[in-house]
Amino acid sequence: MRTSVAFALAAAKLVAGHTTFQSIIVDGKDQGQHFAVQTPSNGNNPILDVTSKAMICNGGTAKTDFVEIAAGSKIGMQWHHNDPATVSGDQDEPIAASHKGPIMVYMAKAEGNGEGAVWTKIYEDGLSGDKWAVDTFIANKGLIEVTLPDLEDGEYLIRPEMIGLHEGNREKGAQFYNGCGQLKITGGKVALPATGVDMTKAYSATDPGVLFNMYGGATTYTIPGPKVWDGASSGGSPTTPTTPSKTATPVTTPTPSKTAAPAPSSAAPSPSAGADAGSGLPETFTINQFITWLKAQTGSSAKARRHARAFNL
Repeated sequence: MRTSVAFALAAAKLVAGHTTFQSIIVDGKDQGQHFAVQTPSNGNNPILDVTSKAMICNGGTAKTDFVEIAAGSKIGMQWHHNDPATVSGDQDEPIAASHKGPIMVYMAKAEGNGEGAVWTKIYEDGLSGDKWAVDTFIANKGLIEVTLPDLEDGEYLIRPEMIGLHEGNREKGAQFYNGCGQLKITGGKVALPATGVDMTKAYSATDPGVLFNMYGGATTYTIPGPKVWDGASSGGSPTTPTTPSKTATPVTTPTPSKTAAPAPSSAAPSPSAGADAGSGLPETFTINQFITWLKAQTGSSAKARRHARAFNL
């Protein structure tokens, strides 16, 4: 009986040790509870079905407010056990220490509220030695901090997520916690990859990082889902065109026209024209034209005729 009661109490504590994403931190300043953060529809309860639509934004509804932040800035995402937080005396703040597991962060364009294959992973942390990402999360009092990519101007969703693996040794035992914040990013130039992942299809219940026994001294762990984006490569071109360099103007070499024969020089006599004194010989000429030309060169008709005979003309 005692064993059953103890197990029931332990199980109740595990169920109670949940958490939710509640606010965005910029430059060390909390932007306000639920400001630009979609409130989960199921409170702080975990998601057990990895194909559930709640995997997108935990059932949260899109809001009209956005936190404005510069591209490439550090951003914080504050989580608490209760909503609103009751930090004093809450031993499960921000989450029960038993809920060990990885932390990931995804981003997508805000249009469509995250539905479809639009999510890109920008951060992940799993197991290092015997320390889990959730251990660091607890030490940081529920704060997850990441550096944003140098994203082009626009409205985005940011989706932090953690997995509690304390019951992950059985299928559909792993507990997923996520939430969506809304950002207006300015000053960047890189586009998110043209295609991403659908959060209702990103994981399976039997993935090594989902169906995982965290007990027994595990020292290696495979984080589920896609690889972390490098922040540079993209399936599509940035929407902002690149301004050409002023010194990079190509030199165009004109191609001569095949039909553009050069105009005849005014100094060149026409082949059919007679040769007069001081003129050059035409390209083709008669004997009389040649004699006339020689006469002009030698000043004597007799000399011209002797030269002509020398050429057998």
